[in-house]
Amino acid sequence: MKDKTMRKTMMLAALAAATAITTPAMAGSPDGKIQVKVLGTAVLPDGGIDKIKYIDPTLATTLSGVTVDTKANDNVVPTLAIEYFFTNNVSVETICCFTQHHVNGAADLTGANLVNHVLILPATVTAKYHLDMGGPIKPYIGAGPSIFFVFDEKPGTTAKALGVDRVKMSNSFGVALQGGVDIALGDSGFGLSLDAKKYFMKPTAKFYASGTKVLETKHDLDPWVLSAGVSYRF
Repeated sequence: MKDKTMRKTMMLAALAAATAITTPAMAGSPDGKIQVKVLGTAVLPDGGIDKIKYIDPTLATTLSGVTVDTKANDNVVPTLAIEYFFTNNVSVETICCFTQHHVNGAADLTGANLVNHVLILPATVTAKYHLDMGGPIKPYIGAGPSIFFVFDEKPGTTAKALGVDRVKMSNSFGVALQGGVDIALGDSGFGLSLDAKKYFMKPTAKFYASGTKVLETKHDLDPWVLSAGVSYRF
């Protein structure tokens, strides 16, 4: 009985090994359905004030005669993009990254530190059209919706000096326009990718002192997002 069980186990192991050997691995191809990209990305936001929606009268007196504006700093982050091709020309792509920024004063407030450690997750899905040039270089254009989720924002040193102890930036819904080029490196599925996105986002920022809102502003975040890196299609 023991020998029978051992023989059966050996036969099943041999069958599994043979199946593993004969099953083809998922091979890379420049015409595959899925493409994964690992990119270095420069996030270049504007961050200027579009509108002051509310200002406390005392703060308004303090800032009387001052031109109030803001600017968000640039950042460089790693990005992962995953793309599915419905046809050789039509695909849908989503990206994943976190980018951190701070907001400083501009115009008459240049040098003022207003908001620190703004962590943004730009959840984005774009539909893309790829132009077949008959060679390894394939330009594309795309567009789609995006939501910027904002985390962990904190008042800057200048805001704290004015009595602000809490700041809240809103999540923001907008759109992204996209253009770029994929360059296949042979028939192995590997390639290079250059990508540019322009986002249109208008988040609001609310500043609180001891639980009371003292300032609410609406911003043109509107970043350019420029990426370059490697891809694998299979």
